[in-house]
Amino acid sequence: MVNTFLAHDLLWGMTLEQLPMDAPAWVIESIRAGQPVVVRRALSTPDHIAVGVRGRLREQRFAAVMSIDAISRRVRPEALCHVSIDRDVLALRALDQLRPMLDGCGWVWGVSGSAGFELASGVQALHERSDLDLILRTPQPMDRLKAQALLKILDTAACQVDMQLQTPFGAVALREWAGAARRVLLKNAREACLVIDPWEQAA
Repeated sequence: MVNTFLAHDLLWGMTLEQLPMDAPAWVIESIRAGQPVVVRRALSTPDHIAVGVRGRLREQRFAAVMSIDAISRRVRPEALCHVSIDRDVLALRALDQLRPMLDGCGWVWGVSGSAGFELASGVQALHERSDLDLILRTPQPMDRLKAQALLKILDTAACQVDMQLQTPFGAVALREWAGAARRVLLKNAREACLVIDPWEQAA
């Protein structure tokens, strides 16, 4: 069942009892307010899932584990593509601008990061200089020329756009894959490692 939860999924149902004794006050405040936690890439026991708690400040991120039995709701990034809220910030303008292209790209895409958190929860997490974080589900390889063409489109947006390509073996930044480096950083639950092909399982 753990495998059904993917990095960037938002989960509701975390309780104060599941936090460690030394959890900061802002973490307790977030959980007490019923805010969601985000699935992170880390190993956990079969009946738990590794999650992160978000605070109001960018540097406020806290790693924790959540009991799978406690989950009351899940929202995946791809469920947020067409959610709209009445807030005029650059990241949401960029999302409006890019949505038609992303819808027509042939891949499954989603909204993560601060934008995803705000769209899913209604809790204000974006500010005027926030980046827009996106994911692209890429079960099949994307060649570097296609990555470069996609990056050129993203770079026309109203703000900085960071996209992660979600391969079967982990995630790689589109900006890295579109670059000139022979090896790129692939992140999964076990490790972050440099690879030549993010769509090939390491030996």
